[in-house]
Amino acid sequence: MALFKTTVLLAALMALFIGVGFLLGGIPGMIIAFALGLGMNFFAYWSSDKLALRMAGAKEVTPEEQPELHRIVAEVANLAGVPKPKVYVIENDAPNAFATGRNPEHAAVAATTGIMRILTERELRAVIGHELGHVINRDILISSIVATIAGAISMLAFISLFMRRSQYGFLAVMVAWIVAPIVAGIIQAAISRTREFQADRTGAELTHDPVSLASALEKLHQGVRERPMEATPLAESTAHLYIVHPFKASGLTNLFSTHPPMEERVKRLRDMAYKRG
Repeated sequence: MALFKTTVLLAALMALFIGVGFLLGGIPGMIIAFALGLGMNFFAYWSSDKLALRMAGAKEVTPEEQPELHRIVAEVANLAGVPKPKVYVIENDAPNAFATGRNPEHAAVAATTGIMRILTERELRAVIGHELGHVINRDILISSIVATIAGAISMLAFISLFMRRSQYGFLAVMVAWIVAPIVAGIIQAAISRTREFQADRTGAELTHDPVSLASALEKLHQGVRERPMEATPLAESTAHLYIVHPFKASGLTNLFSTHPPMEERVKRLRDMAYKRG
């Protein structure tokens, strides 16, 4: 069901992208928009992992430098039946973690120094399970494609300044500059929330420990409230990757939130534990 919902939303996002191109430049504009989308997706597929790690300030660590983290990652990878990802550490007091990579053979897990200070071994193991859930479900690739298309929709509005005037006139301008970016943001957030729920479930099933993941999420949620990351443009571009939103709540509605409500995530995990007995 989660895969079906993601597919429908992704198709809607691509249709929006092509539609904006058509409004701005007719059939040629639609073709240019489609080609631009394919080109940017290709770049995202091959380079998104390196860019995300670099923007997060992550440093690869050896088993000698972080033996416990390496051991936990190896154990969970073994349970998942995937190669052990590369292990990175982010020097940051904000408790958080993320995974990246286009497939299990090219994956990496990054954890902040803050998360390793506040979680128990079982909780950290559950978090790594969540992150490998993203890897197994190809969520990193999906999120990269989604972010690329959403960004390209915004770029089309800028490109429209240099194109001939559209036959749709004011309508095309309104759609390109206002409607399309808002709708793209809503779809992007909806896809991200769907994949977070699925990663919670996959991680809990991998580690057979939904309770520890629920407990970890509660600690991380509180930890981010007390020690949020600095909301720089670089940090904001990778916010959707983290297991919990890394910044303080902005006061906006949840419409554009890339993470589901924490209460709902915890409830689903505790319901899983209850059904397991």
